[in-house]
Amino acid sequence: MNIDDHAEELASDLGVDKAEVKENLQNLVEYSVPVEEAKRSLRRKFGDESGGGSSGPTAADIVDVGPDSGNVTVTAKVLTAGKRSIRYQGDDHVIGEGELADGTGRISYTAWEDFGLEAGDTVTIGNASVREYEGEPELNFGESSTVSKAEAIDVPYEVGGDRSLSELSPGDRGRNVEVRVTEVETRTIDGRDGETEILSGVLGDESARLPFTDWNPHDELTEGASVRLEDVYVREFRGVPSVNVSEFSTVTALDEPVEVGGPTRMAIREAVERGGAYDVELVGNVIEVRDGSGLIQRCPECGRVVQKGQCRQHGDVEGEDDLRVKAILDDGTDTVTVILDRELTEEVYGGDIEDARQQARDAMDQTVVAETIADTVVGSEYTVRGHLSVDDYGANLETLSFRESADDPAERAQAFLAEVDA
Repeated sequence: MNIDDHAEELASDLGVDKAEVKENLQNLVEYSVPVEEAKRSLRRKFGDESGGGSSGPTAADIVDVGPDSGNVTVTAKVLTAGKRSIRYQGDDHVIGEGELADGTGRISYTAWEDFGLEAGDTVTIGNASVREYEGEPELNFGESSTVSKAEAIDVPYEVGGDRSLSELSPGDRGRNVEVRVTEVETRTIDGRDGETEILSGVLGDESARLPFTDWNPHDELTEGASVRLEDVYVREFRGVPSVNVSEFSTVTALDEPVEVGGPTRMAIREAVERGGAYDVELVGNVIEVRDGSGLIQRCPECGRVVQKGQCRQHGDVEGEDDLRVKAILDDGTDTVTVILDRELTEEVYGGDIEDARQQARDAMDQTVVAETIADTVVGSEYTVRGHLSVDDYGANLETLSFRESADDPAERAQAFLAEVDA
């Protein structure tokens, strides 16, 4: 059933205007309230105290809970418990969120009321609904649900939110990390309450580095600070996990500095199959310099590359000169497009933008700059560090460093064969 069908059914049952019911239902659903929970809420709002309930929910093991399970009752241990503020129908609403588990599996949850859940509690949750969230089932419970303490159960999962950065995944809630702030800046965004200041930057520990956003700036998050962050949630940003700090997160300065490791080296196929990687190091041969490299022009308004004086967004513009390289890196497992900015391009080109302009004028051909770069890099092996993203257009690496590899290919091949034989 779509929203229209649900609204028509509700309006008919309640004897109220369909348009009003539909507007209310859409508002709730748009702010992630499961449709069945939203319908029960509207029944109560319009005077149906029964909430439209019929047969009781089915008791279920977590492994059997799916988006089509309807209302269920589960007994589970709370693995993590966090809080976050969302807005629907113009009001701020605090939700609880985290992960539950029993002996059969784990499932994320959203609690639309404060049930006082804490990590380690074992609870029976009655009349919970199920929705799909990021491709997985999620348990939702609110006013029409019951939550009661139950006899403790053992689960084969870690209780509590402590994780290293490399262990975080998009969709995680109620996580705790101990990190060093390696980069931070204050930004102004157009938030839900108008212009809002936030912090963004990079966090690091021995296992990885990841981007972060602090939506309620904490004074403790300064460059170089080592801190413990409690109750953070994780979203996906350009194919990698991004740590989100909220007003409910706690930030505590650590006495001992957190050590930050270097980039994670991996095969290109592994990085691509992950769907993205932050601060990754790849080693491979440059097999091609793609079109759109060398001396290019960008739109002065949006920075997009201009083709024949035309910007896709702003039409006819006077392009501004820039330098860029888009090169194909191949390590035998897969390929990735590595993108070099002006500074890195000047290094491999051996000249600055004025040198490139002069070469293009002398040859009366702008493409000679890209040809010069290709003569330098194609066929050579490079170690490339950057941030990898994967989308419908392929895998692209935003490059931080680009240097000829000092590795011995024979030694690397022997190490690879030894790993395979093991």
